[in-house]
Amino acid sequence: MRSAQISRNTLETRITVELDLDGTGQSRLDTGVPFLDHMLDQVARHGLVDLMVQATGDLHIDAHHSVEDVGICLGQALAQAVGDKKGLRRYGHACIPLDESLTRVVLDLSGRPGLFFDVPFTRARIGDFDVDLLQEFFQGFVNHAGVTLHVDNLKGRNAHHQAETLFKAFGRALRAAVERDPRGGGMMPSTKGSL
Repeated sequence: MRSAQISRNTLETRITVELDLDGTGQSRLDTGVPFLDHMLDQVARHGLVDLMVQATGDLHIDAHHSVEDVGICLGQALAQAVGDKKGLRRYGHACIPLDESLTRVVLDLSGRPGLFFDVPFTRARIGDFDVDLLQEFFQGFVNHAGVTLHVDNLKGRNAHHQAETLFKAFGRALRAAVERDPRGGGMMPSTKGSL
């Protein structure tokens, strides 16, 4: 089974994440941040992973700790679920439109955390959600998943569309990267012999 369950309990948040890489796109999401739930649903559905997230956090302050820590837990779950990465495609990319918005995401299960995030949001908030938190989510994710992630919003006027294309493209890129390579023969997808 390529799955994982992660729990994180701090003075700021209590989070449980369950991830199944061989799922069907099902999700059960309750982060206390409705916009984040909506974005995570895109990851599950377009990544064809099953994802459960239960989180409580210090939302009376703001959503920062909850959003970042969910990213951390998702990264830890991915790192556990992919195991030694033998036989995986390793790389994934997707370019996804939503009306006027177009976002490209490229992901490498490299073992080296790196986030390259170029998303010029057209406004600072989507409803009451601070768009700066999306970069914090992905920084937490890459730091704990050990992946290199490039996120580029190529076009967009509507900030909700920009965010949604980002998460849809992330889901698709993740799906491609964790897919088993039928021609790989179970080999490590690296000339170094490890990732």
